Amino acid sequence: MKLLCASAVAVGISAGLVSCSDSDAASVPQVVAAAYPFAFVADQVGGDAIEVHNLTSPGVEPHDVELPPQQLADLSDADLIIVEGGFQPAVDDGLEQIAPTGEVIDVARVVTLQDAPAEATLDPHIWLDPQRMVALTNAVAGRVASLTPDRASEVRDNARRLIDALHELDAAYRSGLADCTRRTFVTSHAAFGYLAARYDLEMVSVVGLDPTVEPSPAEQAAIADTVTREGVTTIFTETLVSSAVAETIADETGARVRTLDPIEGLTEETSDETYLTLMRANLVALRQANGCS
Repeated sequence: MKLLCASAVAVGISAGLVSCSDSDAASVPQVVAAAYPFAFVADQVGGDAIEVHNLTSPGVEPHDVELPPQQLADLSDADLIIVEGGFQPAVDDGLEQIAPTGEVIDVARVVTLQDAPAEATLDPHIWLDPQRMVALTNAVAGRVASLTPDRASEVRDNARRLIDALHELDAAYRSGLADCTRRTFVTSHAAFGYLAARYDLEMVSVVGLDPTVEPSPAEQAAIADTVTREGVTTIFTETLVSSAVAETIADETGARVRTLDPIEGLTEETSDETYLTLMRANLVALRQANGCS
């Protein structure tokens, strides 16, 4: 089987490949993750026992990723593939075009998906719920341990450390969002449904699951009315899409614009961050916006 040598940093996981010898590549199982949150889990669990390759390049909106021939080859040759069915159409199509030789973890089958607000589909953004990330970590750890039997104990230890960190993150959200003046927050697109459901918040989104859709004037006016009625102080924008609509609503209502990162991918500005640090930053932003004590 042709094996890849993916360039991987501790948590960023670059999408580019570097050259390496066949002997180097053959000694390390190759893991392909469709998007950053899944690559983060694989990298944290596997460490240097595996090579992780992220199909979504930094700065690219994962919903809109396209796969060139080399990345289709990556999928075909990988020992383990981590995807979420329905989240990235190009990845789904790619898997149909090839015959993967490795195992496939479909995140949508590992965790329970919830309905997307006001849409006849399921919400793919499971990683914004730390408890669902625990379930994914367990699934990835089991597969990676089977690929690296001589380092299975190390892999399980890595997984336990990540799970402990996820439980700590969940506890911080529970305590940090327990006593707030407001429980409604407004965000660019409907990425935060799992977070809202887990921590008893109400998400109001400018658009639905697709962050590239432009809201109609009526939809934009309705959001502005909600901001005024609910006393919302902050309109949250995000890192990979335009902030123009959020800024317009903020201008109309006197609210401020801040970032709430859906953590779908890293950018040049967040390249030194991780899923865990970005989730902590999101908690700070939500506490400030909602007047939490």
